[in-house]
Amino acid sequence: MSLNFELILSLCVILSGFFWILNRALKNTSQIVVFFGSLAPVLLFVLILRSFLIEPFQIPSKSMVPTLVVGDFILVSKWNYSVRLPVLRTELLEVSKPERGDVVVFFPPHESRYFIKRLVGLPGDKINVIQGILYINNKKIEGKTLSASNYPFRSVIVEEKIDEKLFLTKKHQPPGRLSKNFSTIVPEDHYFMMGDYRDNSSDSRIWGPVPSDRIVGKAFARWMFWDKFLSLPSFHRVGSIQ
Repeated sequence: MSLNFELILSLCVILSGFFWILNRALKNTSQIVVFFGSLAPVLLFVLILRSFLIEPFQIPSKSMVPTLVVGDFILVSKWNYSVRLPVLRTELLEVSKPERGDVVVFFPPHESRYFIKRLVGLPGDKINVIQGILYINNKKIEGKTLSASNYPFRSVIVEEKIDEKLFLTKKHQPPGRLSKNFSTIVPEDHYFMMGDYRDNSSDSRIWGPVPSDRIVGKAFARWMFWDKFLSLPSFHRVGSIQ
């Protein structure tokens, strides 16, 4: 997901808008000018939709298993937290603050590529992960084991609850390196992100908390599953994201 589609779309809107103005200003224009000018309203609508309302994403990795799997197509609310200018990311209006337990799309602090993780720590929170158990402000996040597997390694599916939000996580047994003994305090105006697949996720335990201005939006629904190019898309995983 490294392609900056928003920048490309914005440039297309500007270019087609130029042709639209040129077509209105001149009496006789070529078919090329007419054609590209006619694209301006459509491209502008798509830009507004993706930049301010809802943007689709495809899940590229296993870091959010079992909540999200490779091939899931999801919808992300761009207005849930704030309204920002496309490309520049300048905040125009704050709508609400991100909450613990939200599944969030963002740019990590070390690169300009979309990531998706679960928000587990707010500014000022103390985060500990000890022997696979998450603690927030010294409070143990209780988990209920739902299933276990020994292939290709021993792991368990655990139901966890953060601030009244129930969701599933996957953990190795014994826990991996990042889940054995981790501790940090989330800085002001930053958020701590972790993958639901706790032992197979590049997240804030590696590259640190995420600044608020790098948050893109809240993931709220799965609308399609399509993991192979030559296969048919499926809708068996359609539903809200917990």
